[in-house]
Amino acid sequence: MPRGRPAGSKVRQNVVEILHYAKELHGYNIYAIYKGIFPKVTMRAIYYHLKKGVSTGEFKVAGVRKEKGDYSWGGEVERIYYTLGPNARASGNPAVKEHLDIKNRQAVLEHGRNAKRF
Repeated sequence: MPRGRPAGSKVRQNVVEILHYAKELHGYNIYAIYKGIFPKVTMRAIYYHLKKGVSTGEFKVAGVRKEKGDYSWGGEVERIYYTLGPNARASGNPAVKEHLDIKNRQAVLEHGRNAKRF
């Protein structure tokens, strides 16, 4: 048995499961979905695991987009979008699929057929 701490992380694996179904999300959306499905975690932990996952190849940065809005710090935000990398191994967690299906149905009911989906 090898010595030391194992390389994987339960939180990072859960984020892999979320991105497996959602394809591409920014950090805050990942956090919001995560806290609706899995045990309590801080936003800081999610961002740590996203950064660590990029370095291990589990995630890759799909793009950095500047989006306009009405924020307390100004009128623009820079969002980093993540997607699965080549080293990600998703198992297809049915709880994540069910949660995202429910969210998509709610979005369609609230905003019609052109609603943004996860």
